[in-house]
Amino acid sequence: MKKGKKLYEGKAKIIYSTNNKSLAIQYFKDDATAFNNQKKSKIDGKGILNNRISEHILENLNQIGIKTHLVKRLNMREQVIKLAEIIPIEFIVRNIASGSITKRLGIEDGTVLKNPLIEYCLKNDELGDPLIAEEHILTFGWATKKEIEKIKKIILRINDFMIGMFRGIGIKLVDFKLEFGRIKSSNKKDIILADEISPDTCRLWDALTEKKLDKDRFRKSLGGLIPAYTEVAKRLGILHEQSNVNSSNVTNLSAFKKKIKK
Repeated sequence: MKKGKKLYEGKAKIIYSTNNKSLAIQYFKDDATAFNNQKKSKIDGKGILNNRISEHILENLNQIGIKTHLVKRLNMREQVIKLAEIIPIEFIVRNIASGSITKRLGIEDGTVLKNPLIEYCLKNDELGDPLIAEEHILTFGWATKKEIEKIKKIILRINDFMIGMFRGIGIKLVDFKLEFGRIKSSNKKDIILADEISPDTCRLWDALTEKKLDKDRFRKSLGGLIPAYTEVAKRLGILHEQSNVNSSNVTNLSAFKKKIKK
């Protein structure tokens, strides 16, 4: 498959065209950002880990009947994906209160919610991805009521699956962000899961110690982001069992790449 021109560059990924108009190549960068791009850094190996972790989760979701944009992983940093019309909404799924909701509503960090809470944010960096209501989505035509109802059902299935998957490896799924897109299917537009699911887009806490294994390590300047992401990958079975990635730092990136399954 031939990689073409750059179609879009976001904070963590680049999308390239291909010689197939319905497919694109998604490249995972090492860039780390927080607070609407106010805090930035480059962390060697982050894109490699996110590529593998997202591939693993999306493949598992495909197997239980959740349609995703993933076609296949090409290499250490790239995936072939279905080119979708992205719905300009970030769907935030919360199982435990943490992050912005604790500040907005004065909820104690770590409060377990009785039921999963779905929040909507408009995808707009210039506006700071503002929190919106379902009425905003319908009023401004960002999605139809039928699409939103379908997406909510898909979200709850994804949440149930991921809670169980992470619980099985000793991790609490605190919250996560999802994006969806539309693709043409038999003269109609179908909804598919897009973007990525990784420690960049999830809050993941160790079930016993509540150690953060996600991007909060960067947001809160805790350090050890690569060891945390590596721990998630190892528990998911993505890394070879015999691999021994340095838990404090990854200094030899070429050696690190070899430790991840091809």
